[in-house]
Amino acid sequence: MSTTNGGPEPQMAMPQVGVLTQYVKDFSFENPHAPRSLAPSGAQPAINIQVNVEAASVAETDFEVTLRIEGKAEAQGMLLFNFELVFGGLFRVQNVPADSIQPFVMIECPRLLFPFAREIIASATRNGGFAPLLLNPIDFVALYRQRLASAPANPSPPEPLNQD
Repeated sequence: MSTTNGGPEPQMAMPQVGVLTQYVKDFSFENPHAPRSLAPSGAQPAINIQVNVEAASVAETDFEVTLRIEGKAEAQGMLLFNFELVFGGLFRVQNVPADSIQPFVMIECPRLLFPFAREIIASATRNGGFAPLLLNPIDFVALYRQRLASAPANPSPPEPLNQD
């Protein structure tokens, strides 16, 4: 143990993230051509998935993070189903340096939300008459880097939440 002025050196507290709540903000599942779309066709459907993460500060240590997942499946020129899920969570982040808050919130928080969003989508596709759509894990680090690459040069911390 090193000492400074005869006393023990203070240790940095470990970063902590707590899930205060999680919730479905918006959800839509459409099966527009049922029952025709449910007939076996033998063709493997083309599935397109889009993922986006957003965060907003609601207090000094609290952040709302939303995970937006949109997807659709098509086969032989017919839309089988499409969905949009906006799944949110309220997180308390402590002991994270100010310059690390944005990546921490944009990577770790959606990583905690994803399994629950994945289950909602799997259940919806199963309840829509299809095999459950089991999304592959998402690399939120790569998603964050991609977002930084397409953003202005000076990334800012999560925006304050408007309280209208």
